Amino acid sequence: GLPTRYGSPIYQGFRPAADAACVARARAAGAVVIGKTVTTEFAYFTPGPTANPCNPAHTPGGSSSGSAAAVADGMVPIAFGTQTAGSLIRPASFCGVFAIKPSFGSVSLAGVKPFSPSLDTVGWFARSADDLELMRCAMEQAAFAPLQPPDARALRLGVCRTHEWPAADAGGSAAFEEALKKAGAAGIRLRDIDWPAEMAGLVEAQKTVMAREAAQSLAPEWRDHPERLSAALVALLEMGRACADHTYQQALDQAAAARRLLPPLMRDVDALLVPAAPGEAPAGLGATGDPVFNRLWTLLGVPCVNVPGLQGPQGLPIGMQLIGHVRQERNLLAVASRLHRALTED
Repeated sequence: GLPTRYGSPIYQGFRPAADAACVARARAAGAVVIGKTVTTEFAYFTPGPTANPCNPAHTPGGSSSGSAAAVADGMVPIAFGTQTAGSLIRPASFCGVFAIKPSFGSVSLAGVKPFSPSLDTVGWFARSADDLELMRCAMEQAAFAPLQPPDARALRLGVCRTHEWPAADAGGSAAFEEALKKAGAAGIRLRDIDWPAEMAGLVEAQKTVMAREAAQSLAPEWRDHPERLSAALVALLEMGRACADHTYQQALDQAAAARRLLPPLMRDVDALLVPAAPGEAPAGLGATGDPVFNRLWTLLGVPCVNVPGLQGPQGLPIGMQLIGHVRQERNLLAVASRLHRALTED
């Protein structure tokens, strides 16, 4: 019943006839829906007018721009978003709030406009790990129980910078090292994870899958309203339309192989600690920042949580990303709660 434009002028005034499944489950659990928030165009890169509440001269990130900003500003305690590349974790890092991207397929996408069905994942933002768990229980139709964070000395985190580490800026690199220092001081056991050479190229594989599937999902909009699509989206759709079948299949096969490699790498740790974003939110509202540190985890379908608590050189938030075991979201959120305590203790 609420206006739902998908960030595009094509859908000006559009109102869905029914709730998405995630909204229906939240309502059934007692949630009160008080409004809709701004998204980028079809949850891609072209931003809306939303600013970062920590500093309105900076982007809130995207694509779930309005949801991250609304939670960070205290307008709502919890807000839905989606992630196809980095649209939950990146804005959560930029705005200084918690967010979870659950395991792929664990939350129904019914009623959510598809962009890349092999990647699209419903998640949500909150100001505490317990509130993330509250919504997870609503999605699972399970009774809520407060998280029981493990003792810091029993917690094992794998430290993983991945092949994308050079994309971190000076502030992001310093924040990551500060996180390691604080986690170690709290008694958390840290173990460096050697990232296999076979994992290289996953970011490009994610881009291939996303472009090919977006071209299919948005074919009606491309056919009927090409002049109302942004230049950035047109470029992506053209890339997807030009993608050969074997190139697309090769990217899917690469992702499948990487999913098989990941469990042994995580066998002896509770979660991986990895960057959430290159650094602080970039200045300006014309772009939403780089999802380089999120793409591969979305491609692998693993649960991800942004843990706030640190700041960069301009005083803007920088989050830390935790990667958990598939379908072990409650355990991951308990780890996130403990890490947040370590990051925010003096």
